[in-house]
Amino acid sequence: MTVGNNLKLLRKHFGKSQDDVSKSLGLNRSTYSGYENNVALPSLEIISLVSDYYNISVDSILKNDFSSFSSSQWSKLSSSWKSSAMGSKLRVLTAQVSESNDELIEMIPVKARAGYALGYSDPEFIKELPTIRLPFLSKNRKHRTFPISGDSMPPVTDGSYVVGEFVQDWTTISSDTPCILVTRDEGIVFKIVENQIKKDKTLLLISTNPLYEPYSVELKDILEIWIFRCYISMQLPATIIGDDELSNSIRAIQKSLFRIESKR
Repeated sequence: MTVGNNLKLLRKHFGKSQDDVSKSLGLNRSTYSGYENNVALPSLEIISLVSDYYNISVDSILKNDFSSFSSSQWSKLSSSWKSSAMGSKLRVLTAQVSESNDELIEMIPVKARAGYALGYSDPEFIKELPTIRLPFLSKNRKHRTFPISGDSMPPVTDGSYVVGEFVQDWTTISSDTPCILVTRDEGIVFKIVENQIKKDKTLLLISTNPLYEPYSVELKDILEIWIFRCYISMQLPATIIGDDELSNSIRAIQKSLFRIESKR
């Protein structure tokens, strides 16, 4: 078994050309062709990009011989993204507990916001976070508090903190649910989620402020999801003209426009 042969078989199985793959990986075609033909050995970084491209694990590429795969094994490999979305492969969640072994609600300070996407699974990082208690929340669920900036999600104002409940299985999230997402590129994001996982392995993120356009995020770029439960603010929320009915109508229009643009 060679990594190059696995890359070639993967590409053919998913019906991609060398041009398709090389462009997606940011490589020229000749470089990528060299990997497939064992002229050069791809770095771990390249293999990681390939794993993201096909939504499979790095281990799958390095430890298997795809030339011996049966149709059922290929089918299982193709649907491996489902295990990730459903949390079948246990998500790493580091948490603080009290002396009586009760889980505490960590609060991410504004200064630690930028580093959360890197330190979210680091026990030392989590241990240094301040904690709060909110006795009205379920003790059987894990909660965390995140800082929010900007004006994209009224009535939650800039400088507020939102409290989220940890979600293990992302496929269970209902559309139009407000969520806090931790992504590789943007870090902490607070949006209304439309669940498109079964359709194209993405979530559509929508702001309550109609001036902000919806956008999609791929599952492979998401680290954590927390369902909104409440928020803490030093400001009294302003009255929104039109209330929920108008806001819902605007979101529906935004979704329709997004779908039209995506099909072009």
